[in-house]
Amino acid sequence: MVSIILNGDERQVRSGSIADLVASLGLDVKKVAVERNREIVPRSTLADVALAEGDALEIVHFVGGGC
Repeated sequence: MVSIILNGDERQVRSGSIADLVASLGLDVKKVAVERNREIVPRSTLADVALAEGDALEIVHFVGGGC
């Protein structure tokens, strides 16, 4: 387990990659944008980037729709 800040809230999550975290949140990795420690993480590398103690992440997911 590691302590991170996710969208402004401190959380304890399982160690693993950012892609693992996104999946555990029930989100589709193809439909999210992730910022880690104020840097955008390219979607193609989400499975390669490991979470570290104290990481600050912002995850935004895209929702379809419109007029």
